[in-house]
Amino acid sequence: MAPAIAVDHVSKAYRLGLIGGRTLQEDLASWWARTRGRPDPLLAVGPEHHERRIGQQFWALDDVTFEVEEQEILGIIGRNGAGKSTLLKILSQITSPTSGQVTIKGRVASLLEVGTGFHPDLTGRENIFLNGAILGMTKAEIRSKFDEIAAFSECEDFLDTPVKRYSSGMYVRLAFAIAAHLEPEVLLVDEVLAVGDAKFQKKCLGKMGEVSRHGRTVLFVSHNLVAVQSLCRRAIHLRDGRLVDQGPATTVVSRYLRDVHPLDGPREWSGPADAPGDGALRVRSVGATPVDHRSAGLITMKSPVRIDTEFWILTPDAKTHITYHLVNEHGIVVLTTGSPSERRAPGVYRASFVVPGSLLNSGVYSLRFMIIHDGNRRTFEQDGLASFVVVDSAERADAYLGREPGIVQPPLSWEVAALSDVSLRTDPTNERR
Repeated sequence: MAPAIAVDHVSKAYRLGLIGGRTLQEDLASWWARTRGRPDPLLAVGPEHHERRIGQQFWALDDVTFEVEEQEILGIIGRNGAGKSTLLKILSQITSPTSGQVTIKGRVASLLEVGTGFHPDLTGRENIFLNGAILGMTKAEIRSKFDEIAAFSECEDFLDTPVKRYSSGMYVRLAFAIAAHLEPEVLLVDEVLAVGDAKFQKKCLGKMGEVSRHGRTVLFVSHNLVAVQSLCRRAIHLRDGRLVDQGPATTVVSRYLRDVHPLDGPREWSGPADAPGDGALRVRSVGATPVDHRSAGLITMKSPVRIDTEFWILTPDAKTHITYHLVNEHGIVVLTTGSPSERRAPGVYRASFVVPGSLLNSGVYSLRFMIIHDGNRRTFEQDGLASFVVVDSAERADAYLGREPGIVQPPLSWEVAALSDVSLRTDPTNERR
């Protein structure tokens, strides 16, 4: 069976520093100026900065090849500028590839940017019929889906209002409802769902799963990696326009996260002279590592995190200990912990503690280091002695929406017990009779 989408050695190049004229006369003037070595009169600003780049090619996509089977939801991930949106524009036939070939079976509906394909002066109702006609559907087919589209979009009260008066959220709700309900064989969805609220995002992601189960193919571009893992069985990773990885979604996402958030190695100091600390204690090394070896080097929300600190004790009589504040990216202290306060002989020591798994929310954390003498006298403090990143975990129930609010996310135990049987209650209307 032929795949629903076949992308065969597709590349896309853009020429930098050139702006085409609106008329033949302007294009000739631009060509004549460049021929004589003069600044191009059509360059918008700063021609002196662009002369060296005129004609230079930027490859937004470079020799990309992959296939998507029918009824498959394929996730496409990568950093900003990786070529994800360019790929979808080629698949939508908004732009053509510089080289290579794309084969698609069936009609394509795309949701690439807010309001793409909408006429701003037409009402929501009129745009539903316009988009259906563009997809090749008859009026009867569109009418049969009209009520479902209106209900899903939650814009029923505004369907006779020109869409230019819609908010960005209303645009997205109506655009997605049209694309998902007019039954295209292939649905392309870019990051635009991020515009919607959390409730609508979850509804859209559920609808994409339903679309796939009804025999249609979905390409889903998102920075929400939990959504990609929850929704897609397979994913591809683009980097600088090239396809660098493809396979099961969880595997591709894990390798992508290791690429984006490499685990910081321990910070080390060669000797006490240049190490942080005071006259009694100096830090030799500090680092954070996941205790769960199944995490493949990533610190996930489920991973216990071990903080190891090696330090020199330099004086024999000081009663000292070290304390850490764990600080999130907003500067909020998440927790405080310290080693036992004891007198130790001069030498090298290692102190460790473990932050339990399933406690920290996803985000960036740093360690604020302090040295305490005699139980309560702080003699040294340094922010950011070490840092680590906690990434989200796709195993959480209903984890479509990615990061939840809050500093910690422990899996609290809930119990729900019935106090009475509602069916045994007397209907007050019967009593009055």
